[in-house]
Amino acid sequence: MNCPSYCCTYPRIPVTRRDIQRLARHFDITEEQARRRFTKRGWSGRERVLRHQKDEIFGTACRFLDTETRLCTVHGSRPSVCRGHPDGRNCGYYTFLMAERRDQRDPTLVARAYNLPGEFPRLEERRKGE
Repeated sequence: MNCPSYCCTYPRIPVTRRDIQRLARHFDITEEQARRRFTKRGWSGRERVLRHQKDEIFGTACRFLDTETRLCTVHGSRPSVCRGHPDGRNCGYYTFLMAERRDQRDPTLVARAYNLPGEFPRLEERRKGE
């Protein structure tokens, strides 16, 4: 796995009305059905962002990410923000990931971006006591 789809785990993946229309066509549903099923309210009242699903590596991820293959299940209909990512040859996380794999001598390593409950019980105890 070269790309663990880190950008698909951003908590805010904004979509435009055109993106929602594209998804509606992809699933052969109405624009309103796609808006309700696939998006939720963003930071502002008018903004819409993609809904998430649970993800073993990063906690949550875009609902369209296949969490086994790490590939987009709607690649041909993906939102415009996804079409423009990354800006360069690869993303910053990819550079970090390759360095970690090299340093750890583990070509399959995928560094998680969160801790599992119970993984660091002493840290959790400290938080409760604060």
